[in-house]
Amino acid sequence: MKKQVKAEAVGGDKVDKIIDKYQGDASLLIQVLLEIQRENHWLSKEALEKVSKKLGVPLNRIQHVATFYKAFSLVPKGRHEVQICLGTACHVRGGPRILDRIEEVLGIRAGETTTDMKFTLETVNCLGCCALGPVMVVDGKYHGKIAPTKAEEVLKSCD
Repeated sequence: MKKQVKAEAVGGDKVDKIIDKYQGDASLLIQVLLEIQRENHWLSKEALEKVSKKLGVPLNRIQHVATFYKAFSLVPKGRHEVQICLGTACHVRGGPRILDRIEEVLGIRAGETTTDMKFTLETVNCLGCCALGPVMVVDGKYHGKIAPTKAEEVLKSCD
């Protein structure tokens, strides 16, 4: 089950500071959004509205950018992002077993976030390191040739 987070909980003042840091330069929209995403783990409607107002960029253009790039999320994400590769090489080497085990351990399915906002689980089509398959990425750190039990240990090591 996905948990919704109110915009106030993700630091409206932080959003203001990030926008102010770029001195109202609308040409830096993507950088502003990336920094807000990095800080809050998602882009709330309130944050997008604030960016629109302070940068003078129409909200529909900001929403277009935020939905076009996969780096952005319009729903809350957990503190730890877990990606399981299901590309051909990883698939034949056990990627689906890794995914099944992680879903069981976290109690969520791919595309969901745990209710405590600790983990977001996603699948990807290819991570570009096929020789290491199956591959799991946690917070940008690659874990190759991983077995289901090792995948569970990696999750337990997250704070």
